[in-house]
Amino acid sequence: MKKAIIISLSICAMIFFIGGVFLITKIQDTTSKQNNLIMLHQVEILRETLLTQMRKTQADMDLRNTRYARSTDTIVKNVVDLETILSECFNCHHNQGVFERLIDLREKTELYKSHISRILTIRSNNTRQLLEEERAFHLADDIMNEINTMVHFTSSKLEKRTDSILDDIKITKTALYTLIILTPFFVAFVSYLFGRQLTQPIKTLLEATRKLKGGNLDHRVPALKYEFGEVATSFNEMATSLKEQILNMQRAEQMVIIGELAAGLAHEIKNPLSGIKVTLELLTEDANISEHDRDIGARAIEKINQIELLLKSLLNFAKPPTPQFITTDINKVLEKIVEFAKKYPAFSSGEQSPIEVTMDLGDSVPKILADQMQLEQAFLNLILNAADAMPEGGTLKLKTEYDEKKDMVDLEISDTGTGIEKYKTEDIFKPFFTTKPRGTGLGLAVTKRFIEQNKGQILVESVYGEGTTFKISLPVNKTATY
Repeated sequence: MKKAIIISLSICAMIFFIGGVFLITKIQDTTSKQNNLIMLHQVEILRETLLTQMRKTQADMDLRNTRYARSTDTIVKNVVDLETILSECFNCHHNQGVFERLIDLREKTELYKSHISRILTIRSNNTRQLLEEERAFHLADDIMNEINTMVHFTSSKLEKRTDSILDDIKITKTALYTLIILTPFFVAFVSYLFGRQLTQPIKTLLEATRKLKGGNLDHRVPALKYEFGEVATSFNEMATSLKEQILNMQRAEQMVIIGELAAGLAHEIKNPLSGIKVTLELLTEDANISEHDRDIGARAIEKINQIELLLKSLLNFAKPPTPQFITTDINKVLEKIVEFAKKYPAFSSGEQSPIEVTMDLGDSVPKILADQMQLEQAFLNLILNAADAMPEGGTLKLKTEYDEKKDMVDLEISDTGTGIEKYKTEDIFKPFFTTKPRGTGLGLAVTKRFIEQNKGQILVESVYGEGTTFKISLPVNKTATY
């Protein structure tokens, strides 16, 4: 967010800088053109003054009508003023063409001055005087025509330059007014964007907090930009952790209830059940009982054994025994459990449904510090579940390897059975959840409890219709303190 604000403010500053430079440049250019326009007006005025002075001199020299109507001093003064005004024209900046015309005009003026001088000095010779007067008259007309042409040229150029400068002034005023009017709207728009970028994520986080407070622990904040993204990630992690903690607390409360229930069942049912079981065993051993009644008694004893197994599972899950850590060889434990499991009906159901067991036990797997009895029970539950998932036969694969980087022993128990539907994989470790028609739903819960008591982790991966894999990781070097 900080980077975006800096970039945005830099862009705004750049826009204002460019706009300011444009206005300053435009104002300077317009001012320069106005100065040129003033200079053109001065040139126009000077040329008109030159033309007026030339007409005045010629009027005073009106040789044809009123000869010497003016005094000689006046005529001389007029000629001197004419030269002075013409000299001032050279002080202005002109292009090469105008400069050459001014030089030609100065030469003609000098010639006109010489004619005037001769007229004033040769009064005794009337013929020559008349000739000089005639020459001065024509030369004066030529000079006035030249000046008049220059005045018209200056006037037309001045008109075009004036229109151009007025257009530039209009553009500059429009740009200035536009900038003044649009600047507040631009600032308001930028402020709105910044405000939206700040308030919208905060509003999203606030709504998520309210939903979390309302008990919706599954709500997650969508991806946000800038630093708010980190806040959203932290919020989601917090919500996930909070949900896990609440579930753990609920599970702990369930364990307390199950423990109390198991203790009560063990006290209230186990002893009477044992008496019933002993009585049935004695009755079935009586020689006078019929074979039919003997079968009934045997089935009753089998059901009692199932009840005892359920009570034992409840006690193991609710109040597991304190782990007794010893040096344990995982490979040997698996070999022992596999041999023991092959005696169960799931592995000896006849040749029509054989289960092939393959073992890939790593040679470099080190011994670990663990409760061997708990691990044996956990592995046995997983292997028997795998066998039950392959009623028509299949392959049971066991694999172990050592992860040196994590200092963990990784173990996989895979089957090619029916698999577990995806939506059920999240619940299989919960107490009393089962996919078996006659299952108690405590086998995997007890297995997870035993693995966690040995500081390990257990995960499940399953594809429905293809098989299931349980992945277990157990630490090698750990200090067991309970």
